[in-house]
Amino acid sequence: MHPTLEDVRKAAAVIDGAVLHTPCDKGQTLSDMTGTDIWVKFENQQFTASFKERGALNKLVWLRDQGPLTGVVTVSAGNHAQGVAYHASRLGIAATIVMPRNTPLNKVQMTRALGANVVLEGDDLEAAKLVADRLAEDDGLTPIHPYDDAQVIAGQGTVALEMLADVPELDCLAIPIGGGGLISGMAIAAKAIKPDIKIVGVEADLYPSMVNALAGLPAARGGLTVA
Repeated sequence: MHPTLEDVRKAAAVIDGAVLHTPCDKGQTLSDMTGTDIWVKFENQQFTASFKERGALNKLVWLRDQGPLTGVVTVSAGNHAQGVAYHASRLGIAATIVMPRNTPLNKVQMTRALGANVVLEGDDLEAAKLVADRLAEDDGLTPIHPYDDAQVIAGQGTVALEMLADVPELDCLAIPIGGGGLISGMAIAAKAIKPDIKIVGVEADLYPSMVNALAGLPAARGGLTVA
């Protein structure tokens, strides 16, 4: 299933009231430096300080509406973990988060504090995902992929809905690329609303996942993308 603008709009209704419609304000310093009008979306104002809440909540509500859940499991060493943990707790859904053993202690502690069962296994995200897959099978848990998921992508796309509602004159969106969920959702929504808008993906030089994928190379020099 490929998400559509309608899916993104449905996601916006689902998360309304539980996830902030964050400000999209003009960045005057950046505008002065570049000689153009730069607007900045402040997703760091979300409860877990990340846009990842949007996709996590949309997926959790979708799963809950499908029928009874034993629980969910996901793999993440970053913001996706906290987004799932926070909203699963709010919805009364048991959440297990598998994190690599080298995950920073503060991220582990914050995820546990949000109510999730944290399992520290594997040397990297790829190894941790194998553990999550095993837990899903053994314990009857429903997996949530951090970015390769239609409901997650639709949820992340709500960022673009808000930006274009607040600043309709935007003619280009510069979007960070990690796993690809954010840019996928935002591009779906933005291009459907404003076909001429330009979409630019931005990623760190150390983790050029999209550049490498397009070139048929491994995802990143430094390991798997942090979710």
